[in-house]
Amino acid sequence: MHVQEWLETVPAVSIYALVGLVIGVESLGIPLPGEIILVSSALLASQHGDIDPVVLGACATAGAIIGDSIGYAIGRKGGRPLLAWLGDRFPRHFSEGHVATAERSFRKWGMWAVFFGRFVALLRIFAGPLAGVLRMPYWKFLIANVLGGIVWAGGTTAVVYYVGVVAESWLKRFSWLGLVVAVLLGAASMLIVRRKARKAQDEKPAAAEPVPAAE
Repeated sequence: MHVQEWLETVPAVSIYALVGLVIGVESLGIPLPGEIILVSSALLASQHGDIDPVVLGACATAGAIIGDSIGYAIGRKGGRPLLAWLGDRFPRHFSEGHVATAERSFRKWGMWAVFFGRFVALLRIFAGPLAGVLRMPYWKFLIANVLGGIVWAGGTTAVVYYVGVVAESWLKRFSWLGLVVAVLLGAASMLIVRRKARKAQDEKPAAAEPVPAAE
C-alpha cells in the first residue's frame, strides 16, 4: 500500500503525532523516511480539510528541532564510539565514508552544515549526533537547528500543500473543460453526420430520374 493511501485511513490527530515522531526519530540519528511522511501528509492535507497544514507544519518543526537536540546530547555523551555503533547497526547510512564526508562538511561550514543539512537526506540524519560528537557549542547548534527546522519542515509543508491545492484546482478545471470539449465535439460530429445524410438523400432522387432519349 502506498504511504498516502495508508495515511488516508489514519485519523488527523494520529497523522500529526506520526509526522512529529518519525521526523524526530530520524533527526535523532535513526534512518527513517521522515521527508516522505511529511510530503505525503502535506499533500493529503491539500485534499482533505480535516488536516490543518499549520498544525502539521508545527508538529513537523517540533519533531525536527527536538529530535536534533536529543541527537546532539547523545552524540556529545557517546562520542566517536557512538558513530562506530551506528555504523554497525546502519552500515548503509553510517559507513566510514559517509561519516568522513559529513565530518568534513561540519568542520568546514559549522552552523551552516546544521542548517543546510536539513535539506540533505544523509546530513539530516547525521546533523544532531555528529554536532555533539564534534563538540559544536550548543548555542550555535541550537540557532542553526531551530532555523533549519522551521525553514525545512514549515517550508516543505507549505510548498507541498499549496502545490497540491493548485494542482487539484487545475484538475477540476481540466475535467470541466474536457466535458465541454467532449460535448462540443459530439454536437459537431452529429451535425456533420446529419448534413452528409441529408446530402446523400437529396442526391438519390436525382440519380433515380430517367435520362430522356435522344431524338
